[in-house]
Amino acid sequence: MWKLKRTTTCGDLRASDVGKTVVLNGWVDARRDFGSLVFVDLRDRYGKTQILFSPDRDRAVHDLAAKLRGETVIAVKGVVRKRDADTINRKIATGEIEIDALELEVINEAKTPPFEIGDRVNVSEEMRLQHRFLDLRRPAMQRNIVTRHKIVQTIREYMDASGFIDIETPYMVKFTPGGARNFVCPSRLYPGKFFALAESPQIFKQLFMVSGLDKYYQIARCFRDEDLRADRQMEFTQLDIEMSFVQREDVMEAVEGAVAAVWKRLLGIDLPMPFARMSYDESERDYGTDKPDLRFGLKICDVSELVKDAEFKVFSETVKKGGVVRGLVAPGGGVFSRKEIEGLETYCKGIGAKGMVSLKIEPGWKAGGPSAKFFPEALVRALVERTGAKEGDLMLFIADEEEKAASVLGGLRLALRDKLKLVKDDVYRFCWVLDFPMFEVSEEGKVGAKHHPFTSPMDEYLDILEKEPMKVRAKAYDLVLNGVELGGGSIRIHQRELQQRIFKLLGLTEDYARDRFGFLLDAFEFGAPPHGGIALGIDRLAMLILGLDNIRDVITFPKTQSTVDLMTGAPGTITEKMMKELHIRVVE
Repeated sequence: MWKLKRTTTCGDLRASDVGKTVVLNGWVDARRDFGSLVFVDLRDRYGKTQILFSPDRDRAVHDLAAKLRGETVIAVKGVVRKRDADTINRKIATGEIEIDALELEVINEAKTPPFEIGDRVNVSEEMRLQHRFLDLRRPAMQRNIVTRHKIVQTIREYMDASGFIDIETPYMVKFTPGGARNFVCPSRLYPGKFFALAESPQIFKQLFMVSGLDKYYQIARCFRDEDLRADRQMEFTQLDIEMSFVQREDVMEAVEGAVAAVWKRLLGIDLPMPFARMSYDESERDYGTDKPDLRFGLKICDVSELVKDAEFKVFSETVKKGGVVRGLVAPGGGVFSRKEIEGLETYCKGIGAKGMVSLKIEPGWKAGGPSAKFFPEALVRALVERTGAKEGDLMLFIADEEEKAASVLGGLRLALRDKLKLVKDDVYRFCWVLDFPMFEVSEEGKVGAKHHPFTSPMDEYLDILEKEPMKVRAKAYDLVLNGVELGGGSIRIHQRELQQRIFKLLGLTEDYARDRFGFLLDAFEFGAPPHGGIALGIDRLAMLILGLDNIRDVITFPKTQSTVDLMTGAPGTITEKMMKELHIRVVE
């Protein structure tokens, strides 16, 4: 065991500590050798402190310090002294003082790391993930992890003060179809049977409501075997909430309070409440997405009625066939070059558009651009009035089926946001999206639940549930921040008969539903209260608070986009003996 155990950290000492004898432990962040004097910046997760090694104090200690390598773990005993005025470092909290070293102990010498342990790291993400234990030493990464800790701590304090109780749910569960692809674990004791890793605590938290545990929450670990992207991981953490005897406003109010507490503590911002609310249809119509970024304008406009008889056949024929013509305005976009406009069209085609029509608004309210000759002045004025365009702006239109036009313009809107730099840093616009469709149709033509099969339909649609399921709206709600979905929830089904109707609509036979969900259906017959809840992604929340673009930077040991752990080499192989015990084999 080392001898010099720390009495303080590398971020604590100030001018008021001058004269004290202290012991610091940490990593050598930098060494500067001036011959007669050696300076070492010592680092731990609390900060940095400058250490002075002088031969006048102890020649052996000085000479040992002169050989220190970066990232070596050391212990230093010394006296706190005030720095000369011209050597004060205003960039660090301990910049007014330094430690005049009396003793030095090398605890563990380090090899040269594969990259610099600092905030400005010029190395690939693959290299960082391969040496994640070093990457996590960087001050920026440690700030991320500490921030995440504070987020969770604040949520726990708020939930506890609001009467919620923290209850754990099982990770290893029975496979039940709910939407996401499950990870499965073979059972050694029951050949041919499998556990699934829980994709969410959904069914168990509903059973808590049946049990009378009416205000549940959990910082829950969830597992989904899905393809990864910048804001998704196969194992992730969520704030999971369920409440009894509530309407959706009660759940939304509870979530707003928790989120507001986080923003107040971490950023010192008082969020305006209640958060904005809009329907799913309004969000899709005006923003082309169900997760709108409200930090800027650029609403989508429908001009179908104006162009249904236009000379421009691309527009008029689309409307006659039942499609729509919609567009948005790029403010000041009249200065875009032909190449820039072609780039926007290429982008639109890349996300499914057949093409894009652009019209520049020139002086005298004339239209400019390749298609301008098809647009008489009266039509141009009508389009300008409908879209709110001004002289010098660029109008961009998509003619297609309604769903495709909305999707493309939603993407184009975000592309213009970035191109025109329409968003300022540190702006947070929360929004609830409500009244989602109950069902959606997959590419294979199969009817599936838009959220999950336990979401309750709105009461006014119960009579047409089987007749016109695609018209049915759900008691569902998503919380969106700056164009990112933080989480979703709903008021749940709490009656057996209605739950069975939904299962049947989703194509589940009575026997299959009994096999997979019999325990839930049985529970509904023993006094299940009305209930609802939500789940919010902790990883995404941390990412947005920190202003990051990649969720991996707030997770200690994440997987890559190709779902591997570069540090440990997971996933790995198991032995033939283990496979035999688990009654499985690999089929090439």
